[in-house]
Amino acid sequence: MSIPQLILSIVDVAAAIFLIAVVLLQSGKSAGLSGAIAGVADTFMAKNKAKTWDAKLAKMTKWVAIGFVVITFVMCLI
Repeated sequence: MSIPQLILSIVDVAAAIFLIAVVLLQSGKSAGLSGAIAGVADTFMAKNKAKTWDAKLAKMTKWVAIGFVVITFVMCLI
């Protein structure tokens, strides 16, 4: 195993662990009946959604997942 493969393997494992942690930190999307009742208030508050913790976690999940897939693909090519 060469040095670049070792470095990419370590980064890939770290990205996988970070991706698992980010997904587990997100709150569930199914709110049940209370979510249906509070739907009007939720749309009113939607303009500040980009600033919430869940929105930041969702954005982080997307970028970490893309990075994980790219790193894994590069490892397969080496």
